[in-house]
Amino acid sequence: MAHSSERADTVFVGGRVFTGAGPVPVDAAVAVAGGRIIAVADVGTVRALTGAGTEVVDLEGGLLVPGFQDAHIHPVMGGTQMLGCDQSAQTTAEGCLDVVAQYAEDHPDVTWIRGGGWSMDCFPGGTPTRSMLDAVVPDRPVLLVNCDGHGAWVNTRALEIAGVDRHTSDPADGRIEREADGTPAGTLHEGAVELVARHVPVATEDETYAGLLAAQEYLFSLGVTGWQDAMIGSFHGYPDNLPVYLRAAREGSLLARVVGALWWDRNRGMEQLPELEERRRIGQAGRFAATSIKIMQDGVAENFTAGMLEPYLDGCGCSTGNSGLSFVEPGLLKEAVCALDRSGFQVHFHALGDRAVREALDALGEARAANGANDHRHHLAHLQVVHPDDIARFAELGVAANIQPLWAAHEPQMDELTIPFLGAERAAQQYPFGDLRRAGAHLAAGSDWSVSSPDPLWGIHVAVNRAAPAQELPEGETYPPFYPEQALTLAEALTAYTAGTAWVNHLDDVTGTVEVGKYADLVVLDRDPFTRPADEIGDVRVRRTYVEGRLVFDADTTAPTASTD
Repeated sequence: MAHSSERADTVFVGGRVFTGAGPVPVDAAVAVAGGRIIAVADVGTVRALTGAGTEVVDLEGGLLVPGFQDAHIHPVMGGTQMLGCDQSAQTTAEGCLDVVAQYAEDHPDVTWIRGGGWSMDCFPGGTPTRSMLDAVVPDRPVLLVNCDGHGAWVNTRALEIAGVDRHTSDPADGRIEREADGTPAGTLHEGAVELVARHVPVATEDETYAGLLAAQEYLFSLGVTGWQDAMIGSFHGYPDNLPVYLRAAREGSLLARVVGALWWDRNRGMEQLPELEERRRIGQAGRFAATSIKIMQDGVAENFTAGMLEPYLDGCGCSTGNSGLSFVEPGLLKEAVCALDRSGFQVHFHALGDRAVREALDALGEARAANGANDHRHHLAHLQVVHPDDIARFAELGVAANIQPLWAAHEPQMDELTIPFLGAERAAQQYPFGDLRRAGAHLAAGSDWSVSSPDPLWGIHVAVNRAAPAQELPEGETYPPFYPEQALTLAEALTAYTAGTAWVNHLDDVTGTVEVGKYADLVVLDRDPFTRPADEIGDVRVRRTYVEGRLVFDADTTAPTASTD
């Protein structure tokens, strides 16, 4: 552990440090000056670097860790939703409807009520109805995006404005839930959302800018100091968020380090490549760089649009004729990935089903054969079902596994809306974190917020325990571990949320570990989870968050201390 002779701005003493350079924390103190770490050494050495102006932070037996980095997240959408008609905290249909009713009452002049965050497991069969919404908002159109972003709930007025009725055909990339006579029932899946969303007034740049700053403040409170935004583009009533990030970066209000994944339009082909190259050229400022491309290859298992090698089962356990969707035709996918790779883009896939995972890996294999190996650090996100034959291919192709650990647990959406329709054998292939790690895959971790909580400590809890933290469950509910043989160690899970994502974001030379010379993106935890039972990881809280040595969150104050000055 090297150290410097310059005076420290801040030193951290009184606890242990998870440096990320090894599997266990070390007994050490840390000194910071000029936004960088200048010493990781014994307490005496670090105290010798203090002066009259040095702040001494007592860890009080807690743990100092690198700043968490989220490998797949949607902060602009999440933050804007937080400031609007937000149903994300609700666990029942009644709760979701109460939020809508209250929002409508509080905003009588809003012509379209938009928002979202509702979860499928709040409703029978996962599909809320227009009549439910009509009962609380009969006179104004309502569009509420599902928490996973793969569906929307609309009322009758919204359907009328959009001209969507029983004669409207399902789009090729989506599905309309219908009543017995074919009338739209109120839930729209995947591409069907756009039938209504195209009529919704788009949020203003000021609204989404406020959403980004609210999201950043919230993420700092959870120790998240950087991320990869998994969709830079316009989506379901949200405007293109590239100008929002560039504005925040140029004004100095974007303090986090962010890589943006530019959206690949699945309704277009190779003609969009020059546009994406131009967006990359202009899309870099301050701590933001739009250097990745997001390709959504399939949907989600709960609405049977995740791309599967074998058909889904029906409610009786019999095979159906539906194997989900491939949003980009596999031949075009290979052509596109080869061209993107050749152009220097990183490719960030949404690949949830086993067929989508294989299609993405096949495309990346084609790119490697055509272009040779490189350091683009392509990655596949979600990885709900991975066929055993494809596990080893991640390491072989140098492809990172971008995991969302919070989902790898028994809960109603998994047990009632997913497992019965996958079958026992395929269900056991879900979220194979342990197998991927043992096969040498590089792991990065994220949350997909606003789909689910962005709290890294909750994600780490599930990765280690394969069970949700108590705070995520209805009071008194318990579930057995979810395929516990796929658990990670605490160090492996913590590394995925720090050095793992830093590597994916090409920031591993300056962040992701607590080492001399790296930026002081640091988090103080209120206790050391390495010294406590694994089932208490979810109880750990963030006391302080620093970005480049600057305090951006302090739990002892009434609000995060991030500012734009």
